[in-house]
Formats: sequence, C-alpha cells, structure tokens
Amino acid sequence: MSVILRGAVKLYYFLNEEIADSRTQDWFLMRSPWLGLGILAIYLMAVLRWLPNYMKNKPAFELREIIVAFNILQIIGCGYVFYQSLSLAWLNHYKLICQSSIDDGPYGIDIAWRVCYGYFMLKLLDLLDTVFFVLRKKQNQVTFLHVYHHFGMVAVSWGIVKWVPGGHGMMLVTLNSFVHIIMYSYYLLTVWDSSYKKSMWWKKHVTQIQIAQFTLVLASFLATVVTQDCAFPRQPAYILIPQNLFMVILFLDFYYRSYIKSKQE
Repeated sequence: MSVILRGAVKLYYFLNEEIADSRTQDWFLMRSPWLGLGILAIYLMAVLRWLPNYMKNKPAFELREIIVAFNILQIIGCGYVFYQSLSLAWLNHYKLICQSSIDDGPYGIDIAWRVCYGYFMLKLLDLLDTVFFVLRKKQNQVTFLHVYHHFGMVAVSWGIVKWVPGGHGMMLVTLNSFVHIIMYSYYLLTVWDSSYKKSMWWKKHVTQIQIAQFTLVLASFLATVVTQDCAFPRQPAYILIPQNLFMVILFLDFYYRSYIKSKQE
C-alpha cells in the first residue's frame, strides 16, 4: 500500500503545471486541459447519444468518398509521424531504453512539434472514425473497446505533449503510428473493395499486430520502472503500464471472441 501511495504522490507532483514542458504550452489546446476535455465530452455525447438518436429513423449515410479521403489522410499523417520519429530520434541519437525527454539539441523542438504534437492531432482526427460508424448505422461497432481506446489515446497523447514531448515516451508514438498505417490501409482496402471485409485473414492479423503493439509499449514502460537511474521520468509509467495492460486484456478478449470462440461454436 505504501508503494502505491508513494507512486500516487510522485504522479501528482509530476502532473503539476509548474513542470510542464515550457516549449509546448502556447500550442493549440496545450495551455489548459479544459478545452480538450470539452472536445472529449462532446465526442462521448455525440457517438453514444446525440447521433444515434438523430439516426434512429433515418437511412444510413454512404460516406464512401469521405471515408476513402479520411483513410488516405490518416495513412499520410501516420507515415509522416513515423518517418519523423525515426529520422529525428530513433535512427539518430535516441537510446531504446530510458531516453531522456529533455532534449535541448537541434532536433528537440522538431521532435516535440512534428512527432509528438503531430501525433496528438492525429488522435483527435481519429475521433471521426466513431462518428462515421454512427452515421453509417453501424452502432454495433461502437463498442466499449473502440470508444475507450479513442478517448484514452487523445488523453495520453495530450499528456505526452504537455509534459514529456520526446524521449522514451515516443516509443508509444512510433509503434502506434506504424500500426495505424497498416490499420488504415486495411480500412481503405475494405472501402475500396468490399470483398476484403470477408477476409478473416486480414482482420485476424490486424488484431494480432495491435495486441503486439500494446504488449511492446507495456514492456517498454516496465523497463523505465525497473532500470536504475533511468533518465526518463518513471511517473508516466504509473499511467501507461495499467493503461496498456488494460488494452492488451481488452484486445485479447476481442481476439478470443472473434477468432477462437466463434470457430468453436
């Protein structure tokens, strides 16, 4: 219990405004959490109540051209963030474990802006994915896993930009951007050619890649806790370890119900 309390106290002080990264505080949505929380509140009300009620007696929207453009934009955006994270950080001067988030070198501000803040903007854009489901009357796909994941990733990415826009925490940004390139490419194919929707092979492996992603992120933040004299602060791990463990459990449950249990029935 004392370990948990000490961790909670350390997390509280870490999240204090006074130690937020001064370079990012004047960027849109970064000074205060309230506007971002308002966007997330509107998102929840829109996809869980307002839009389902609006669509109740209306035919589903087609939205094919819009979704094709949305998927292409996501692929380009995720590709840009992934490329920048490699060229500016991981293939440049970053260590894989415990890389400090304090980077006053020539690439520090570019990493914060192009990679971390760009990633945060993409997570906000991701919220439209749920809106499209509702407008197409695919409410069965608006699951707890789907909504929690989108909501949580906006909150986590905001926190990265606010407090640690760089360093070891970018492991999440890099891996997630790579996975989303694959995921949105798959979505683009299913919209372009409906026969891909019937391919269990595609769906199954996209889910496996997502599970592998959360497992790797979980392991990377566990490493910051067990490594002595880690240059990256341990406090983000107190949020991201349980968050990613929960995501692994949720995706494993989805995988079991979709691809194992369904075959047994």
